[in-house]
Amino acid sequence: MEGLTVTVKIGFGLGHVLNDLCASMWFTYLLIFYHKVLYFNNSYAGVILLVGQLADGLSTTFVGFLSDRPDDNWLCRKYGRRKSWHLVGTFCVVGSFPFIFLPCLNCGESDEWAQLIYYSAFAVIFQFGWASCQISHLALIPALTSCQNERTGLTAIRYSMTVASNIFVYIIAIAFFGVQSNQGELSSKDEGTFRDIMLICVGVGSVCSLLFHLLVKEEVQPQVANDSSQLVEPKSNAIPARHWFREPTFYIVAVIYMSTRLFVNLSQAYMPLYIQESLQLETVYIAIIPLVMFSAGFVTSFLMKFINRKAGRKATYLLGAAIGLAAAIWVFYGAGDGVPGLFFRKYGIFCAAVLFGAGGSTVLVTSLSLTAELIGENCGSAAFVYGAMSFTDKVSNGLAVMVIQRYIPCLKCCVACKWYFRDVLFYASAAAATLGAAATLTLIPFKVGQRRTRAVQVQEVEDIHSGRSEREPDERTPLIS
Repeated sequence: MEGLTVTVKIGFGLGHVLNDLCASMWFTYLLIFYHKVLYFNNSYAGVILLVGQLADGLSTTFVGFLSDRPDDNWLCRKYGRRKSWHLVGTFCVVGSFPFIFLPCLNCGESDEWAQLIYYSAFAVIFQFGWASCQISHLALIPALTSCQNERTGLTAIRYSMTVASNIFVYIIAIAFFGVQSNQGELSSKDEGTFRDIMLICVGVGSVCSLLFHLLVKEEVQPQVANDSSQLVEPKSNAIPARHWFREPTFYIVAVIYMSTRLFVNLSQAYMPLYIQESLQLETVYIAIIPLVMFSAGFVTSFLMKFINRKAGRKATYLLGAAIGLAAAIWVFYGAGDGVPGLFFRKYGIFCAAVLFGAGGSTVLVTSLSLTAELIGENCGSAAFVYGAMSFTDKVSNGLAVMVIQRYIPCLKCCVACKWYFRDVLFYASAAAATLGAAATLTLIPFKVGQRRTRAVQVQEVEDIHSGRSEREPDERTPLIS
């Protein structure tokens, strides 16, 4: 089979840019926007994020299930299952995300509960579209090529574009917030700043999605007629959902993926509030520090190739979890009052950002690779597996944020209360890194990708003999091409 062309690889990489740009704003700036600009109730801000995450989690399961079904409609038969869902998701994201970062239209003076319904509705539409794009884009990897090296390369390209998208958002934010560098704290006057950042992200992401649909062609399986003269789809290499639920590694990898997303998303969501409320740094730092985090993560992703080749995925994940735990400890003990606090505000916060970025990048890429390794040659059910993994991620993140928001103290009532977000970064990040490491240790006796279900083992042996499977999974396969 011929390898993928450079054009297809570039087009594939552009397919998730809109999602990445919106996700960067969603996790980094949603809470601080509703806290400091719209002056929303803390719990209500948490509810919006929770509703969005729950909608995303349910949507991933729904889309994953439907995306793996035969091409039973005209659009899927002509355009491809994965790209059809991606197209629907793109329209939902573009049509809903702008309203999340704008004041409530024609309801700015309404009660907060009414505005809560308004923003929650757009959050549900946005997260459904986001899930449709994410699952279809991930499931497109095994659909485009059966070569393991090509799949690894596409995963690497996808992650590189994710990092580049986040860096783009923060550079744009620096450009806008830097003009107001003398402003020490965000306020309602910054509505226009967030609106402009959002419009640029949606505009750039829309162009990238258009190029993806123009450059990437999904191979549509031809349908053949059976004895009843009905059109049926040829048999695909897929494991039914009930078999996945019998695999111990399915649950362990799900815990690893969930822990990874908790570490990455919670540190990303509460770093701006930590900078504004705990460290009381200038507004521009809510863009500079996340930029340092993702830059460090991008550099680290290249180093993981060597570590993975020498030690394997499980050891690589444990290393990333250890770096993440070190970042949490440094944030907790590094900041404070007096001379140590001044040093941390000026220099130490950058060290913390580097550790968070390096640790997050290591565990994120490794967990995605473990998921791809778990799927193996069963690309027909790839969307279901990715959907199940994402469901645990979204629900856990939404519930965690809701609990954190519920217990935010009155920051102006006491001096010690300002350290609440420092404690959040420490306890939440450390707990997530520890849970991920514990699950990885549990995974050591297993060979990821090797089935324990008898029927699946027989099918995989037949695939190997028939040439449909290239080789057995190897956890030292490079993470980054």
